[in-house]
Amino acid sequence: QVQLIESGGGSVQAGGSLTLSCAASGRTFSNYAMGWFRQAPGKEREFVAAISQISRYSARTYYADSVKGRFTISRDNAKNTVWLQMNSLKPEDTAVYFCAATYDDAPRYYRTDDYHYWGQGTQVTVSS
Repeated sequence: QVQLIESGGGSVQAGGSLTLSCAASGRTFSNYAMGWFRQAPGKEREFVAAISQISRYSARTYYADSVKGRFTISRDNAKNTVWLQMNSLKPEDTAVYFCAATYDDAPRYYRTDDYHYWGQGTQVTVSS
């Protein structure tokens, strides 16, 4: 079992920045690939970014086209934490952001079904 707790959400004006954190507890964090998803009111949960387990000193990262170049995902296994740095925020980035973990070796990072554990979410509101 893995427990995930997100933090760092809030309200910001368009063009601003926020950094979300996801603290994990439970089983060995380094064994999990991690993802960030978001869900706006009335919409389905959608993929934002993911980071693989660290292999040969580096991890692979993946981004939705809508956030590529603006968001950065990173992890620190020693701190059991994954971050989502969000820059140049837009009103359409407004959503509840969820952290997720998967122990699959080759997950489809963009699919919610491939993740085994989820946090409760943190609200991000971007005003124009």
